[in-house]
Amino acid sequence: MSTSPHTYRVFLTTRARKQLKKMDRFDAKILATWIKNHLEGCSDPRAFGKGLTANRSGEWRYRVGSYRILAFIEDTTITIEIFSIGRCDSIYSN
Repeated sequence: MSTSPHTYRVFLTTRARKQLKKMDRFDAKILATWIKNHLEGCSDPRAFGKGLTANRSGEWRYRVGSYRILAFIEDTTITIEIFSIGRCDSIYSN
């Protein structure tokens, strides 16, 4: 997919890649497909997620079934950095 100056590119951190690899293949495929269809190349990544508050200010959360994707949105570089992927009951604990 070619990117124009106003579309976002998605990057997964090493931690997020490991989390995706460890989960069930079916769930991992659903999450990877969701990321590709909703975030990669989009013009407004905030439309699909929710900004977090308090000690997680600046982070964004995306809900995909019982999973959560946590990311930073960088407007200056037009990128979305996904740093954590996991089930909703354990994603917010470090």
